[in-house]
Amino acid sequence: MFHKLLVSTVAFAALAGTAFAADLPSRHAPPVYAPPPIPVFTWTGIYVGGQVGYGFGRDSNNFNPSSSSTSGVIGGAHIGYNYQLPSNIVIGVEGDVDGSSARATTFYPATTASFRDEVQGSVRGRVGYAVDRALFYATGGAAFGGLRNNYYSGPFEDSMTHTRVGYTVGGGVEYAIDPHWSVRAEYRYTDFGHYNDFAATTLGTNITKHDTENRVQLGFSYKFDTFGPTPVVARY
Repeated sequence: MFHKLLVSTVAFAALAGTAFAADLPSRHAPPVYAPPPIPVFTWTGIYVGGQVGYGFGRDSNNFNPSSSSTSGVIGGAHIGYNYQLPSNIVIGVEGDVDGSSARATTFYPATTASFRDEVQGSVRGRVGYAVDRALFYATGGAAFGGLRNNYYSGPFEDSMTHTRVGYTVGGGVEYAIDPHWSVRAEYRYTDFGHYNDFAATTLGTNITKHDTENRVQLGFSYKFDTFGPTPVVARY
């Protein structure tokens, strides 16, 4: 009987000691959980946006040795795609379309001519270098222009429209405010080439014209989420 009582007492004491030890604070440090990785910003993706600026250029011809200055507000929309390489080189393609108020007036003998750049657009390649959220880029490609010329001589008028294909080159800098929105500043030179007007009623002759434009503009873009996994960098 005494032997059974002794065994029961020892077993109870062992259980009580284990329970008491479990209630004591642990001397081990709590587990450390690593924070989630930080997404790396990338210029890769499809984007859309708008732009507005000022255009100034020359409207020259072979009939009058003097050329006229053209100027006006220009603005419109753009869409494009960028791909950022691991070397931070960014390549892409962009298209835009703009309305323009640029115009000029030229005086011929007994005739007044007006020039109007009504609408224009371009399809261009872009290549640049990304410094974090700043992108320095060059751009160039084909330019398209809808041009209108009117010639007035007394009660007579000749009116002609042309759709011209030329080239445009330039560059700029773009800065990403957040993963989606960015702002840009850009300069471009555009040459619509040489073309002919036959002002039969007013001048009775053929006129060879050449129109060029410089533009400075500001713009904004919204970049959509890229397809596939987003690059990340670990944070410790």
